[in-house]
Amino acid sequence: MDRFFAVLGALSGFIAVGAGAFGAHGLKARLTPELLAVFETAVRYQMYHALALLAVAWAIGRWPGRAAVAGGWCFVAGTVIFSGSLYALTLTGLRGLGAITPIGGVLLLAGWLLLALAAWRGTAR
Repeated sequence: MDRFFAVLGALSGFIAVGAGAFGAHGLKARLTPELLAVFETAVRYQMYHALALLAVAWAIGRWPGRAAVAGGWCFVAGTVIFSGSLYALTLTGLRGLGAITPIGGVLLLAGWLLLALAAWRGTAR
């Protein structure tokens, strides 16, 4: 499972860098400054949580248990929902997509708490 989350983290980081470049070069002239800022928020949070997935991969090897794995899944789902809804909102203009963004944010918060729990409960190998 540790390799799985490491791969997901690396791929998510790759996508975040690509999305950031796309936003900076391809969307700058097409989006309002407000929507460009929303897109940049999506990229920033995706990158933070790509790094968090790498931390989860490390934590699973260091402190085996369900908390780190559950935290990893929360980061994955939270990134898809949070950043994905913001990407979709900026690219389609459908404002209703912003209504699901907080669900992703709650999942990201849960991921951090679960990672902390894994560290708190964990016994080093």
